[in-house]
Amino acid sequence: MPHEVHAVVAAKQGAPVELQTILVPDPGPGEVLVAVQACGVCHTDLHYRDGAVNDEFPFLLGHEAAGVIESVGPGVTGLAPGDYVVLAWRAPCGNCRSCRRGRPWYCFDSGNATQPMTLRDGTPLAPALGIGAFAEKTLVAAGQAVKVDPNARPEAAGLIGCGVMAGYGAAVHTGAVGSGDTVAVIGCGGVGNAAIAGASIAGARRVIAVDIDDRKLDGATRFGATHTVNSRGTDPIEAVRGLTGGHGADVVIDAVGRPETYRQGFYMRDLAGTLVQVGVPEPDMRIELPLIDLFSRGGALKSSWYGDCLPSRDFPVLIDRYLSGRLDLDGFVTETIALDEVESAFGKMRDGRVLRSVVVL
Repeated sequence: MPHEVHAVVAAKQGAPVELQTILVPDPGPGEVLVAVQACGVCHTDLHYRDGAVNDEFPFLLGHEAAGVIESVGPGVTGLAPGDYVVLAWRAPCGNCRSCRRGRPWYCFDSGNATQPMTLRDGTPLAPALGIGAFAEKTLVAAGQAVKVDPNARPEAAGLIGCGVMAGYGAAVHTGAVGSGDTVAVIGCGGVGNAAIAGASIAGARRVIAVDIDDRKLDGATRFGATHTVNSRGTDPIEAVRGLTGGHGADVVIDAVGRPETYRQGFYMRDLAGTLVQVGVPEPDMRIELPLIDLFSRGGALKSSWYGDCLPSRDFPVLIDRYLSGRLDLDGFVTETIALDEVESAFGKMRDGRVLRSVVVL
């Protein structure tokens, strides 16, 4: 029997989101029904609302969530009603060419629930990143639900489902930051600060936060930044070189995803350094660099997909670090809000007034 629940729906491109009643089916084979306790408001949700991802409206928004499993479908093992979980938008299939090569963090056929959630009139909803968690309940593939320590409060725990994992993993996994490295992070929003935290935990001796907002730079020190650079009035390339003995950083992480920040990051590296792009660009953005500089500067230019994480491995680790006081997840939660406040939270996010607004149910 379908469950009638309240949820946040983006009905058409660019229009304000709406709180509607939707229908969520009982779980089928390989699926679980999750009672959502908290869900962060992420830039990706706004991209969906604005049609920057695709045009499969209406969307059921929300994907950065924690909750409790309410019921499981046939064939589900390792999960049971009452389990406390964080939802992941990558659930490795185990069978694609990447999984077979031992790289499940790149899975090319990630699992989602098979049954659709719908509007009351039967119109199928496209859940954001295969999750759709701005809802009292959501249906996901069992592989998307990762059990974690229930002592972690849901408004903090849910954030590792997307933004925190993306930034942390960009530093630790994609950038492979090691002890003694110098690191520069461009953009001090939620993802950028998670990259700063990851670099600090990984043992970087110098972590340089770069942004155009002094408020964000002040906040970045909470997560482990040792130095800050306001690039509105300072050449960030020269500033980072000045803080790294004239050489540039070993690892640069672009958490903005614009041509100008990517170019800055490219030249902000030391020779043979690594540039990691984790900020999501708009589809029409382009970058042009001299080919001789690509050759002569060496190193690596990488894109970080979800922090190159393996949720079943990494989510419990990050929660343990949170509970031990090593990872300040609480610091990312600027405010808690209700389901009907998501549209206003988008405005605050655009204006840079929050790291994360978190819906609490």
